[in-house]
Amino acid sequence: MFHRNLDFRNNQKTTNQLEIMNPLSIEKRNLVLHSMAKLVEKERSQIILTNQEDLLAYDGSDLAMEERLKVDDKKVDEMILSLNQLASQEDPVGVERFHFTHDNGIKVINKTAAFGTILIIYESRPDVTIEAGGIAFKSGNKILLKGGKEALKSNLKIVDLWHQALEENRVSKDWVEYLNYNRAETQAFLEKPTQKVDLIVPRGGEKLIEFVKAHATCPVIVSGRGNNFVYVHKDADTDLALKIILNAKISKISACNAVDKVLIDSKLPNFEGFAAILIETLKESNVEVIVDESLKSFEDTETLQNEDMWYEEFLDYKIVIGTIDSEENAIDKINKYCGGHSAVIITKDDKAAQEFMDAVDTAAVYQNASTRFTDGGQFGLGGELAISTDKLHQRGPIGLQHLVTNKWYVYGEGQIR
Repeated sequence: MFHRNLDFRNNQKTTNQLEIMNPLSIEKRNLVLHSMAKLVEKERSQIILTNQEDLLAYDGSDLAMEERLKVDDKKVDEMILSLNQLASQEDPVGVERFHFTHDNGIKVINKTAAFGTILIIYESRPDVTIEAGGIAFKSGNKILLKGGKEALKSNLKIVDLWHQALEENRVSKDWVEYLNYNRAETQAFLEKPTQKVDLIVPRGGEKLIEFVKAHATCPVIVSGRGNNFVYVHKDADTDLALKIILNAKISKISACNAVDKVLIDSKLPNFEGFAAILIETLKESNVEVIVDESLKSFEDTETLQNEDMWYEEFLDYKIVIGTIDSEENAIDKINKYCGGHSAVIITKDDKAAQEFMDAVDTAAVYQNASTRFTDGGQFGLGGELAISTDKLHQRGPIGLQHLVTNKWYVYGEGQIR
C-alpha cells in the first residue's frame, strides 16, 4: 500500500484518492482480470486493426522492433491466456513469511505487501500493456504504463479496455494509467515525479535502460539485454546441439532470450564437421555468421574484427561462433561478455554440466535446452513483468510472486524496551 502526499490543511480527499490508497480485495482484482480477458476477446478484431495502423506508420528500420510491435490472433490468444492465468493464481499480497514470539510476549509477523505504484517503461510491445499491467495489478499495485510512440494507438486501445474492465467492477480508473509522454516529458517525470512512484521497471534496449537509470529518482529494476551463450562441450550430442542452437537463434530474433554467441569445444569429436554443418544450416536460415580466427577458413563467413562484438546483443539474424579449449575458459568467457541473462551447456556429462551451471553468472542456466525458455510463462509464473538481470530484489523472470515487498506487523500488550 502506498500513500499520496495529501494536503491536510484542507483535509479533503477525492473518492479516487481514497480508493487508490486502500488495497483492493483479491476478489475484486480477479473480477477485473476476468472482465479484461472477456473484453480483449470481444475487441480482438479491433485490437488487431488498430495495431495495423501502428505497423503501417512504422518505418521498418529495426526488424526486431517491428516483430515485437505486431499483434495478431496468436498474440491476442496469449494476452487472454495471461489474464486468465493471473486471475487463477493465489494472492501474492499478505502472505506470511516469518513469525516470531518474543520472550516478553510481543508477536512479530512479516507479510508480503504491494509496492504501491509501479512505472513500467517499454518499447514496441503492446502485449506488455496486458501482461505487465496485469501482473502489477494482480499484486495490488497501481500501474503507470509508458509505452513507445511506435505502439501508441495499440496501447491506448488496450488501456481503454483496462478502464472499461475497472469501471465494470466499480474500481477507479486511476489503478491503470497511461503516460502519453515524449522523451523530454518522460525525463522530467523521472527526475521530479508528479505523483508518488515506488518502483520503475524499464523493459527494452540498452539505450532505454541507460536513460531511465540516468534520470530516475526512485528504485529501478533493470530488465537487461540478452547476449546469451551456448557452449558445445566436448561430450555434446551434436544433433541435439544443432537443434537447440537453431531454435535459440531463429525462432524469435526479437526476444531477449535468443542466442547470439556459440562456443565450440576444440576437443569435440569431428569438431570441423560439426562446425561446418552448423555454419551451413545457419546460413540457410539467412543468419549472418561471424567467426573467430580459429574458424576463418570456413567459406562464406565473416571473421570477427572487433573483440567488443562479444559484448553485443544482436536482436537480428546474426551470430558469432568461436572455439574454446576447456570448460573453465568457456565459463570465464561467458561471465566476461554475456548480459547476465541465460547460458547453455550442451553435454552428456551431467557432472560437467552441473559445474558449468553453478559457475556461470547468469539469471538462468541450462543443460541441453534452448535459451528461449527463459520466460515467465514457460517457467510457470503465468507471465512476467520483465526479465531482470539485476540481483536485487529478483533475478530472471519477474512474476506475480516477485512484485511485492514486505511489511512487519508487531502486536503487543504494553511492552516497553
